[in-house]
Amino acid sequence: MSGGAKNEWYKKLEKPAWTPPPAVFGPVWSVLYVMLGVASVPVFQAWQANVPGAGPALLVFLASLALNLAWTPTFFTFQRPDIALALILALLLSIFAMMAMFSRLSRSSSWLLVPYAAWVAYASTLNAAIVATLAAKN
Repeated sequence: MSGGAKNEWYKKLEKPAWTPPPAVFGPVWSVLYVMLGVASVPVFQAWQANVPGAGPALLVFLASLALNLAWTPTFFTFQRPDIALALILALLLSIFAMMAMFSRLSRSSSWLLVPYAAWVAYASTLNAAIVATLAAKN
């Protein structure tokens, strides 16, 4: 499926009133990915220094990235907002776990994840609203 077809599918979806304009997503995600990268540096350094808890924290970080990366094709390419909703809720839980684990290694790293958690929580409400609207139509 071409990018245009995916875009047309998304454009035709009935979205909640609180959906931001498409131009917002790129800049927001760019900032969040930078913050996520900065937050991971002290944890990676702790892992290199064999600090207890750093390894599991990095595994949760990698799982979070995998969930994040899986959401976009699930939602847009496969046009499965229902499965994407499960992924984004799992992502949100992984972010909370990551914040807790990072806080034991670097408080600033944990705080850098707060905007990421907030945005993913917001995105979850958008995804859930789309799923609810589609379910009501069927």
